[in-house]
Amino acid sequence: MLALAAVAVLSIGFGARFLSPGEVWAGLWDPQSPSYRIVHEMRLPRTLLGLMVGMALGMAGAIMQALTRNPLADPGLLGINAGAAAGVASAAVFLGVGTFLGYVWFALAGAAIVTAMVYAIGGGRAATPARLALAGAALNATLYSYVSATLLSDSQAIQKVKFWTAGSLASADFGTVERLAPFFGAGLLVALAVARPLNALSLGDDAARALGARPSVIRVTVIVAVTLLCGGATAACGPIVFVGLLIPHMVRPFTGPDLRWMLPYTAVLAPVLLLGADVLGRVLGSPGELQVGTVTAVLGGPLFLYLVRAAK
Repeated sequence: MLALAAVAVLSIGFGARFLSPGEVWAGLWDPQSPSYRIVHEMRLPRTLLGLMVGMALGMAGAIMQALTRNPLADPGLLGINAGAAAGVASAAVFLGVGTFLGYVWFALAGAAIVTAMVYAIGGGRAATPARLALAGAALNATLYSYVSATLLSDSQAIQKVKFWTAGSLASADFGTVERLAPFFGAGLLVALAVARPLNALSLGDDAARALGARPSVIRVTVIVAVTLLCGGATAACGPIVFVGLLIPHMVRPFTGPDLRWMLPYTAVLAPVLLLGADVLGRVLGSPGELQVGTVTAVLGGPLFLYLVRAAK
């Protein structure tokens, strides 16, 4: 919690104009402060959106890893973010949609379809980590090729979503935060509700049934939670990878495999990573900025390679 508070202050403080902690505090509470407008119109919405998106991606990764029993599962690597991106790109190019409220329904539909497809192609109940990873990689590559081809065919659409395709918090405002909140809140509640049944499912279908769980219902519930969390996050910020992969591995040594402990820790630490990457992008790219999706990919790539080697 201290780390989250610190990175939130840094997120509000860093930008084209640096604000000291005192100026951040005054900007939050004093309408007469010179920093009040900067904080409330630009920095605070960006920080709140980063908090919500970080929590959403981290928790989606944790329940995906538990469902698939694959320590390398991640909404980005398994193609779920790509499905949401394909939905948004289709809406922007073919239907002329240009707002978050319009994007989000297409993002949710794309995320839901790809989640179900990855699970089905990977073998359903007989899915193995390797088959799920291969199915996700194939769909991921196909969908991102579709997104690139679709956007390149329409110069106006590519201008609308130029920063979105790289994964960015730069266009955040309170309207986006308010519209994302219901999807995030619903996904959060569903993910927390499925934590205990997922613990039972990790023992196998037969053991889960013996403990009173219903594997098919659990799987559908997880798909709903991942769709709400990833679809809303991708519609708001674009496809951001590795957050859902890294954070569960970081918290598991402290919590063990019990999702009732993992999910709260993930909800705190995932936004630390995302906001920290956003701040780092602003510092390294000054006077401009590096998009947060680019920074998380650079940070996550080496660790992903380490995890692949460790899983052999």
